[in-house]
Amino acid sequence: MGAQWKAKHKDLAANAKGRLFSKLSKEIMIAARSGADPALNSRLRLAVEQARKASMPKDTLERAIKKGAGIGGDAVHFEHVVYEGFAPHRVPVVIECLTDNVNRTASDMRVLFRKGHQGTSGSVSWDFDHLGMIEAEPAVKGADPELAAIEAGAEDFEPADEDGVTLFLTHAGDLDAVSRALPAQGFQVLSAKLGYVPKNPVDPATLSAEQLEEVEAFLAAIDANEDVQHVFAGLRDSA
Repeated sequence: MGAQWKAKHKDLAANAKGRLFSKLSKEIMIAARSGADPALNSRLRLAVEQARKASMPKDTLERAIKKGAGIGGDAVHFEHVVYEGFAPHRVPVVIECLTDNVNRTASDMRVLFRKGHQGTSGSVSWDFDHLGMIEAEPAVKGADPELAAIEAGAEDFEPADEDGVTLFLTHAGDLDAVSRALPAQGFQVLSAKLGYVPKNPVDPATLSAEQLEEVEAFLAAIDANEDVQHVFAGLRDSA
């Protein structure tokens, strides 16, 4: 399961648009620390593109850039914090948070991990590769993902999912370059970020239906926390 964990059930996956915009705004604010001009700040450019694809209002987007860059005396500072451990039934999980209150977030994580097992730094992440992850869909009929990956400089790709979205994997430092190159290969980039890809994902077939539901419920509860940006689970995609 290379992509970020996503709940299979619509009632678990559905997020209010306000929550989505909140996550995107945090990403923009963090990126804007390195400069408010997307043309000169590749991380900010990618965050802005993703926000626009989600139809974030222009004033909300611009306000997030100004806050992150400290323009206008309305600066907000978020810290990037990573938690790791196990969901029920020993499914490894890495959680990325952006928070303005580390103590609050740490307390929330301790409570949420009561149904799993919270580990120390490095206890789980060693079993994941930290890579660039680009979700893209064909913009040209017949676009070949394998050829596109080679020509754009991606390291690997995962076959298109049921929605027709292909995941391209890159070295962390190549994320922006590959994102820029894919459109010329017939693919429209939907999202681009650094993430964690499990080396030895758990096969859902080894879990009972009840156990899998427990894992999904745990991951959904983690994802619903206001400070959580991304949840990466070592759970293989089921066929």
